Amino acid sequence: MEKGKGVMVGRRWAVDFTDNSTTPSSRDIPDPPGFTRASHDQDDSTLSRQKKGAEANWKVQKAWEVAQAPFKNLLMMGFMMWMAGSTVHLFSIGITFSALWQPISALQGVGKVFEPYKDSKVDLLGPKLLFIALNLGGLALGVWKLNTLGLLPTHASDWVSSLSPAQEVEYSGGGIPLH
Repeated sequence: MEKGKGVMVGRRWAVDFTDNSTTPSSRDIPDPPGFTRASHDQDDSTLSRQKKGAEANWKVQKAWEVAQAPFKNLLMMGFMMWMAGSTVHLFSIGITFSALWQPISALQGVGKVFEPYKDSKVDLLGPKLLFIALNLGGLALGVWKLNTLGLLPTHASDWVSSLSPAQEVEYSGGGIPLH
């Protein structure tokens, strides 16, 4: 536009913002491609409800993933205990106490583990119960390994030194039979 004149000269793209009463209303002008007035005019509460619903679904899904995580640890620990053997030595004792310590510390921190997924729309009871059950299974695996190593006090003579040790039920030996 030239100075002082209301006429546009020399510009290829220009918009005239003058108010002409003969121009059609904004509702008569079609929406540009990719834009719909209906989605723009949609109620904001509906959008926020959909967003909160999607967030709640995501939190439930992640809570179940966290709840199932001890299963992988359970399989790995079981394999390591199997590889350690049933004799009492430093490696087998270390693996066994690690198998006992991990579930105990996980059970103490159940609230912290599921804290990021706490929401009024998210029910965390199922994931928490699964998490607790899998960690109790890991604890049982560690106690079983202690028993196979012979480190659990299972007889009264383990507690009182004046009692005689438990009688062995069976024994095995190789070689030539004695008659």
